[in-house]
Amino acid sequence: MSAVGNKRLRVPSGLVFLSVMAVIVGAITGLGSAALRVLIAVVHNALFLGEFAWSYQANDPTPPSNWGPFVILAPVIGGLVVLFLVRRFAPEAKGHGVPEVMAAIFYNNGRIRPVVVLVKSLASALSIGSGASVGREGPIIQIGSGIGSTLGQVFRLPKWQTITLVAAGAGAGIAATFNTPLGAVMFAIELMLPEVSARTFLPVVLATGTATYVGQIFFGIEPAFVVPNSVLPQLLFPSAVQFLPVYLLFGIVCGAAAAFFVKFLHWMEDLFDEWDINPYLKNMAGMTCLGVMMYVFFLIYGRYFTDGVGYDTIQGILNGEMTFAYLMAILFFAKMVATSVSLASGASGGVFSPSLFLGATLGGCFGTILSILWPNLGFGPIEFAILGMAAIVGGATGAAMTAILMIYEMTGQYSLIVPVTIAVAGAIGTRRLIMEDNIYTMKLTRRGQHIPKERHTHMFSIRKVRDIMTPITGAIRLPDLHIHAIQADATADFHQVGDFYATLADETGRFVGVIPADKDGKPLSGAMPIRNFTVIGEGDFVQALMTRLARRDAAIAVVRKGRGVIRPDRITGVIHRDRIAKTIIDEYRD
Repeated sequence: MSAVGNKRLRVPSGLVFLSVMAVIVGAITGLGSAALRVLIAVVHNALFLGEFAWSYQANDPTPPSNWGPFVILAPVIGGLVVLFLVRRFAPEAKGHGVPEVMAAIFYNNGRIRPVVVLVKSLASALSIGSGASVGREGPIIQIGSGIGSTLGQVFRLPKWQTITLVAAGAGAGIAATFNTPLGAVMFAIELMLPEVSARTFLPVVLATGTATYVGQIFFGIEPAFVVPNSVLPQLLFPSAVQFLPVYLLFGIVCGAAAAFFVKFLHWMEDLFDEWDINPYLKNMAGMTCLGVMMYVFFLIYGRYFTDGVGYDTIQGILNGEMTFAYLMAILFFAKMVATSVSLASGASGGVFSPSLFLGATLGGCFGTILSILWPNLGFGPIEFAILGMAAIVGGATGAAMTAILMIYEMTGQYSLIVPVTIAVAGAIGTRRLIMEDNIYTMKLTRRGQHIPKERHTHMFSIRKVRDIMTPITGAIRLPDLHIHAIQADATADFHQVGDFYATLADETGRFVGVIPADKDGKPLSGAMPIRNFTVIGEGDFVQALMTRLARRDAAIAVVRKGRGVIRPDRITGVIHRDRIAKTIIDEYRD
């Protein structure tokens, strides 16, 4: 039974209808992103400032709490409510959400329970607003995906269309949150879509574009992080060839850091899972540690630093306000611990924003050290902070184009595109050498749910039909076949595979099918005619062949040369379904 109940609608399932659904998913997700930010603001202002207000600028530092040291209890209060909501109504809402969306796509036909949308919204707003060190992109990804899945179930769409709407909702969530339509499309392609084609790409683009537009209505057109004009001249990277190894070296450092982050996060989750006490006590212990950590930072530096999404710290580095390498190094490790403890304790939120924080602090530290050691080279903390954000995101998620495009869109600094590309490539390569899984797939792998690493396109689909067909070796007329003794059984068509085939014609010479034969064109003993066929041209691609077989539910495709009327003398070969399977398998041989 579907999660949406018995009353479901049957509607047209063409690309036009799917595109309309994608626009609706994008619009609702954009509104959901705005609602999530409002919820976060209400919770944050209440628990930190003791006031009711709808506005909260994550890029600005949180003012000193009116509660004084009792602000330590803010994550504890929020954490307990989150744990109750998740355990009681939607366990899928725990954690950063993206692995659950991927599991729904690859293991559950794109089905996500509608209740997850509501619970994830409330739980994430409480987690982020109360100070848990998680991001808001993971929740809106799961929310957007849940909206797409719900529409797919309500309208009883085919599985591939429901999965496409789930991926479109995920991309729409990223687009609305960060104002990054291009990066959001790549996020859906690199991490969500099992198939990339016109029929899946178009809905994703429409959803992300719509979500971006809706998000801009509420949040403005400015990029997520603004690099002040006063520091823009510093962002002209040295372009000489001898400096390129520096960017690669930094990428390798970020790749190692990303692998360490992924391993540390899952080690912390294991530690909490093995802690045999009441879940609420575990949650209180973890959230108390978070509260103490952020309050200690406030006492020493006047900033909470590790609470929430951390955009204020990133913006501070980009503004040139943070110039001490030791402080950025401390913040790097502190944020890693805070995020890992938050998720291990049961918080609901994403890991994308913490990855940006880690990249900005690591890059700022790296650039500061370079500027001290070699001040004449022109390197500095701001540009390496931008490189670090892209490299840690790319290394942790494995999504190269997503990282490159999103950092460009989030900062508006296209001049850094070459160094960013080199750093991201180095980071992903290094992390893959250390560990195969990324921060999203590792959680699923540990459950036994493996996600294919290369899944979007296959070389076999661009092979020509003539390259894989089984040749015709003879021509037979039905009267000569003694057809009265052989009854064609359509259900058996799928099991008849020959090395050669002969064409069949009726009394008038009209082509009616084929029959497995030997190399001399004589029917095999016990072979039956195959009449359930479709027609394909010699020069067509295998991709088109598979589409025709699926639409006609045919056992075979007969290959003809030229166009026009189908005649036995124009049939040159046969392709059985099993032949396609063999071709696909052979493509994976080294």
